[in-house]
Amino acid sequence: MKFTTAILYAWISLSAGASTVFASDLPSETLKPHASEAPQTESDRLNQWLDQEFETYLNFSPMTQTRLGDKRGYGELDDVSDSARDGQRRWRRTSVLQMQQRFDRARLNEAAQQSFDLWIFLSDRAEKAVPYLRHEYVFGRNGPHTALPNFLINYHTVDNLDELTAYVARIRASGRYLNQYLERAKLAAAAGIRAPYFDYDVAQSQIKRVTAGEPFTQDGTSALWRDLNDKMSRLVARGLATKAQAEALKTEARAAINQAMMPAYAAILAWLETDRLEVSEHATGASALPDGKAFYAHRLALMTTLPLSADDIHQTGLEEVARIQAEMNAIRTAVGFKGSLNDFFNHLRDSDDYYYPNTDIGRAQYLDLARQHLTGMQAKLPDFFGILPKGPLVVRRVEAFREQPGAAAHYMRGTKDGSRAGVFYVHLADMRAVSTYRLENLSYHEGVPGHHLQIAIQQELEGIPKFRTHHGYTAFSEGWALYAEYLGKEMGFYQDAYADFGRLTGEIWRAIRLVVDTGIHDQGWSEARAVAYALNNSPRPEATVRSEIRRYFNMPGQATAYKIGMLEIQRLRKKAETALQEAFDIRQFHDVVIGSGPLPLPLLEGKINLWLASPGDAQASRILHGPN
Repeated sequence: MKFTTAILYAWISLSAGASTVFASDLPSETLKPHASEAPQTESDRLNQWLDQEFETYLNFSPMTQTRLGDKRGYGELDDVSDSARDGQRRWRRTSVLQMQQRFDRARLNEAAQQSFDLWIFLSDRAEKAVPYLRHEYVFGRNGPHTALPNFLINYHTVDNLDELTAYVARIRASGRYLNQYLERAKLAAAAGIRAPYFDYDVAQSQIKRVTAGEPFTQDGTSALWRDLNDKMSRLVARGLATKAQAEALKTEARAAINQAMMPAYAAILAWLETDRLEVSEHATGASALPDGKAFYAHRLALMTTLPLSADDIHQTGLEEVARIQAEMNAIRTAVGFKGSLNDFFNHLRDSDDYYYPNTDIGRAQYLDLARQHLTGMQAKLPDFFGILPKGPLVVRRVEAFREQPGAAAHYMRGTKDGSRAGVFYVHLADMRAVSTYRLENLSYHEGVPGHHLQIAIQQELEGIPKFRTHHGYTAFSEGWALYAEYLGKEMGFYQDAYADFGRLTGEIWRAIRLVVDTGIHDQGWSEARAVAYALNNSPRPEATVRSEIRRYFNMPGQATAYKIGMLEIQRLRKKAETALQEAFDIRQFHDVVIGSGPLPLPLLEGKINLWLASPGDAQASRILHGPN
């Protein structure tokens, strides 16, 4: 499809140094099926080949295999060294060249052409990141120091003795794994790239929590040790291991923690404490880093998948903040509040009416209310979606060792077969940072029709290459989840005026992100200026605001993807409504958007254009899955 290809290739060429070779530049090689096989189309052959390539890709990451419910590579942790990363990029380049030599893009159906283009896109994305590999903040708010125990506790399931042995083997491999990340952090620091001061402080606190309790210390029981013992006990109770076998593995695990994991954590902690002395007490954005302006432009293109400048995004944010505040003022007036909008913000921050108690009972009430919101939404989904997810969804509090007061809720995907549910996680360390009037909106974003619906459907798709059920694009997934927040209103929810105000606080926060992210990383805003702008333009509790602003320092450009993605999906929907008039079907539109997995936004527009050229169930099916 010429429109799709032109836009995607234009995006790919944005960064200097792109080295994509196109099919027209290379000889085409025809692979003939064996005589005993039924004739295959070019699209069939490509899909089969891409699935084989994806299996090779997964072999680079046994941890990804585990997250997808694939138990190959159990007992291993990823190789995250520079040499391993170089090897993956070389493999991607070779894979793209082989694809362009073996397959004629012009002979592919539309779905296969999308897959062809996306395979190139992913390789090119990896190449564009090469100049900025040191710019990542290794031990930031979501670093490997907490990701590893979280992975072992929540992803490494144990159903037999071999899998318990594999758990212990992964603990034994943790020293190598964590030290590879430490080496990357040291190399970044040597290049003049250090995380903001608060990342050092948070990482030190988290490591101390991870390593608190047996077998690290004698004070209580660590979360990792508790999980290992629970999994052992369940095996013994089911008769799948003897007590003697479990005790022997426990002895091995204790030795592995003491000899591999604990020394690695101690080394990271010592380095963080020493290197912290080199860090200013005043956080700076990406533009202060070496090649910082170019790095931030790269991050904006990566996160939005669109050719937008920092100035464009900043201005869009200012305009959206003003528009949404007008809607907020209308609700403030409707509920009879007499003060200004900022007075209303302060009222929502300070009043006990909008918060559960900071107790275990209050936390249980909060989780239960989230479940109620999701149950009500589930019943309405068939009216707005033809494709529905099969995988289950649960709501949980974040584990204590990685919980942060005021930190953002998040979603973790389950497995395709439903054996591990998708999880809507919330931070409940400080209940004054999680208002009840925002919870309905948050539930739709993280659960359904937001992340869980989109990602579970993505994983469950058939008829497309497997890599498309795994890879994602932030502007698509976060744009969809923010669109889902507004969709909840169209579906008849937010009946309470304060809940609807909560929806607007979610939307304005994403508009604020456009302003503060570009302010921090392009215009040199200080942490204090960013916090003040956010507090003045939203009712978010101060603890949440401060946590969020630090997140934006930590992840340049990521915060812009939400609102940019939402605006693009809304624009495409308006385009479809205008073109189709009475024939517009909201269920078909949603199925076309999410029914073949996430896409860079230019490819999403090309897909919508195809649907508009010949709308209807048959055409939508062809676009989603290709011809039968």
